[in-house]
Amino acid sequence: MPPKDVLLVGLGAVGTIYAYILQNSKLARVTAVARSNYDVINAKGIHIRSKKYGSHESWKPYRLVSSVAEAADRPYSYVVLTTKAVPEVIKTPRVLEPLLSRPYSERYPQPTYVLLQNGLGVERDLYHSIKALNQDDPKIISTVVWIATNLVEKNVVDHNHFDRVTIGMYRHGDHLTTTNSPEEDTILTDLGTTLEMGGSEVNIVTEIQRKKFAKTFWNIAFSSFSTLTGSSPTAMFRPPPKEGQSYSPYIAPQTAPIVESNTIPVLRAILQEMITLGRALGYPDNEDGLPSSLIDSTILRTAELHRDPAHTALPSMLLDAKNGLPIEVEVILGEVVRMAKEMGVDVPRIETLYALLAIIQNQTLGGFRQPKP
Repeated sequence: MPPKDVLLVGLGAVGTIYAYILQNSKLARVTAVARSNYDVINAKGIHIRSKKYGSHESWKPYRLVSSVAEAADRPYSYVVLTTKAVPEVIKTPRVLEPLLSRPYSERYPQPTYVLLQNGLGVERDLYHSIKALNQDDPKIISTVVWIATNLVEKNVVDHNHFDRVTIGMYRHGDHLTTTNSPEEDTILTDLGTTLEMGGSEVNIVTEIQRKKFAKTFWNIAFSSFSTLTGSSPTAMFRPPPKEGQSYSPYIAPQTAPIVESNTIPVLRAILQEMITLGRALGYPDNEDGLPSSLIDSTILRTAELHRDPAHTALPSMLLDAKNGLPIEVEVILGEVVRMAKEMGVDVPRIETLYALLAIIQNQTLGGFRQPKP
């Protein structure tokens, strides 16, 4: 069977690693859209420095283009979107407009769209745009991605030792159906097999929104705290270096008891607000729903990872804020606040984080926040 044509939009850190995974599977021919970094990648390729996949100098996908319009010259089995979801800057249908309008929409069938994006409600605008074409029902795969990777230069990507993705079908207006149809099973198995053959760890689920909601736990608490304080979670959990070690940040001993007795309980209270909202949404207290144990496990796993002296990856929201780039505040915190209001659930701590991060976003979009060294 010949490889499937796959279009990947957004060749940043996450996009580069998943472009490599897809192409490494030998089951996909990857056309990648690089926008701001197209010139340097076209000239020199990408230097991938991965603890899992090794070092690859001057790596390139099967085909490199500078825009979605340039890529709209053939049918695709999958269109994988790895750009950050910042709808107040640009909505997904605008990013993918050449695929959602004539002549492409008349010449080729709509692909299955795969959204490798943080946040909740990121599928909604795309669903309505595909639906408006009056073709087949939209096929959108939602995901939860766990990966530690950073774009350290325009064509240099550092990747830690893991990447894990959970995939499931997006069902508009339905987050309680917990069985896949035969067609959904076929679509998910095909993509899952491709990613696994490329080396990634894949989990296929029957209802993805509760998994995305659970992933938002981490971003609501730790991405927000990191961005507002300017420090990664290592500043909350990592002990001071021992003799012969050198790293930062870590918990300075002068006020470590204050951090431990105040910061962690507030994080726990924020996550409890998420549990309360999840119950109102109908997610049961079990492993297939939204277990209450997620509060402790989220904090414990984060603490374990960020105690490691070798840990250097930064939360993407913090990295964007440092670089003077828009942050994913609306699809993470804004969406949770709106859901809570709709369900009549009080989330005062999350509302406070949202209000503060909204100011950072406002000043960034206004051009008043400059990149920090």
